[in-house]
Amino acid sequence: MKLTTLLLSTVFLFSCSTAQLQTLDGLLGKAKKALPSSSSDAEVGNGLKEALEIGVSKGADALSQADGYYKSPYKILLPAEAQTVINKLKVVPGFQNLESDLTERLNRAAEDAAQKAKPIFISAIKQMTFKDAMNILMGQKNAATQYLDRTTRSPLYDEFHPVILESLEKVNAVSLWSSATTAYNRLPFVTAVNTRLDDHVTNKALDGLFSKIEVEELNIRTNLSSRTSDLLKRVFARQDK
Repeated sequence: MKLTTLLLSTVFLFSCSTAQLQTLDGLLGKAKKALPSSSSDAEVGNGLKEALEIGVSKGADALSQADGYYKSPYKILLPAEAQTVINKLKVVPGFQNLESDLTERLNRAAEDAAQKAKPIFISAIKQMTFKDAMNILMGQKNAATQYLDRTTRSPLYDEFHPVILESLEKVNAVSLWSSATTAYNRLPFVTAVNTRLDDHVTNKALDGLFSKIEVEELNIRTNLSSRTSDLLKRVFARQDK
């Protein structure tokens, strides 16, 4: 049987013209190139993870600095419900600067909480699969940010919320808001309010964090000088094509 197979193979090869053999060789070459390479797969995954770690580190570090939220495009404003209280209390002694004082304190609380973000992001990045990495690399300009939003927002909220609450207490935002709402609720003909600042600040802090990471992602995708290693240059060159 082996001898028969060998003879048939020999006859087939000799019966093929040079052009046909070249065509066959070319097809085999293309097939090999089409097969996934474990080294290139690993390179894509490592490159994406390196890029994301750089981006989230820069984002979290920037927002956790003094004025990282307060004097930035990610500044947290008071909830709409609070404006009713503020407008009523502007003429009440002791509450003339309520809006500016409370806004600053909310942002200080968010800056404290931002320090908790980095390890959560990095944990999610390490769990990323090759399929995730390729979808991000060849996806939209904010594909990485969307991925992190889907996979980390819930654990981030759980980490941010107690820190926000503690920070609001630390900067006396809770007592200030309590005094303001108490004074407001004593006014005649008003509907009593009890706005929870901690939930509002936590969600807005996360919105600002993901917005900042989106900026960092766009930078590394479009700014060649931000690709600071050979690995980043090779991997992101794929999306440039």
